[in-house]
Amino acid sequence: MKKSIIIILLLAPWWANAQVDSSAISFAISGYAEPYYGYDFGQPETGNRPGFVYAHNRHNEFNLNIAYLKGALNAQRVRGNLALMAGTYANTNLAAEPGTLQNVLEANAGVKLSKKADLWLDGGIFGSHIGFESAIGKDCWTLTRSMLADNSPYYEAGAKLSYTTPNGQWFISALVLNGWQRIQRLPGNSKISGGWQVQYKPNGKITLNSSSFFGSDKPDALSRNRFFHNFYGIFQCSDQLGLTLGFDTGWEESPVEGEKANFWYSPVAIGRYSFNDRLALAVRAEYYSDHYGVIINTGTENGFQTLGLSANLDVQVHRNALWRIEGKLFSSRDEIFFDSDGNATGSNAVLTTALAVWF
Repeated sequence: MKKSIIIILLLAPWWANAQVDSSAISFAISGYAEPYYGYDFGQPETGNRPGFVYAHNRHNEFNLNIAYLKGALNAQRVRGNLALMAGTYANTNLAAEPGTLQNVLEANAGVKLSKKADLWLDGGIFGSHIGFESAIGKDCWTLTRSMLADNSPYYEAGAKLSYTTPNGQWFISALVLNGWQRIQRLPGNSKISGGWQVQYKPNGKITLNSSSFFGSDKPDALSRNRFFHNFYGIFQCSDQLGLTLGFDTGWEESPVEGEKANFWYSPVAIGRYSFNDRLALAVRAEYYSDHYGVIINTGTENGFQTLGLSANLDVQVHRNALWRIEGKLFSSRDEIFFDSDGNATGSNAVLTTALAVWF
């Protein structure tokens, strides 16, 4: 008891002189809903689209890709976010998470470490630091996600140290993570994963980004380390025309001792043309090569080597509502799809429409 009193007396002068953050605290509530309908011309009997598709993945039914309600707190030195969600995105992407964690989109809090510098330490559940596409459709140029986005982390859990330069041109962060798209650690895996992000915006028309992940997505007994890198550039060529170029590469240790690491990669290009404030057209060309089945295991001779082409039309029906329609075609080196008669084929086509509404 005496020791406690002494400690309190010693700290009292520091408490008395400490500056309390008296800035106003803002709290905002927002929401989002994205109902959709998709028709897969392969007509899968289960109603599920191919296994490498994780968003807008139900066939011939009206469904909800994602809906969330979010609260965000911001002050001069603290911030926090909590967003709860539902939809087929949550069902598919968070299937490995336990219980109520499957309905958490965001849950994080942060503190600013410097009075002058924009230096923050945040912890909790975040959107992924990898890639230019997120789970929120209205923030993406295309209605559906690319193969590159669907098969890299949408979310992550851990701690993040981030810094933004005074002119806003550079953003740098370092992360300690629970794993590759994991909230709860994988059973049998005791290794902490990590990553970093470097983003450069020389002006309002160019964004260059480099993001990486290192760690393992396997139990310790298998001991397979993974390294993944994502690079993209977003270029607003004019008021009407925008271009996004992305390239993912990944390496994972081979299960056979002495063999080279298994490698996969995926390039993507998206062009978007805005006719006016209400009407826009986007086209996408992408390719995904995973010969060894690290991310997408087909069990076929050449693995997953697939070309994707898509085009979508966006109509801004209200300042808080966006209607979209998209046609997409996949063409694979091996016959990994099925046609409407149940025969194996190398191609797959889908037509999707969605209405995004938010406040």
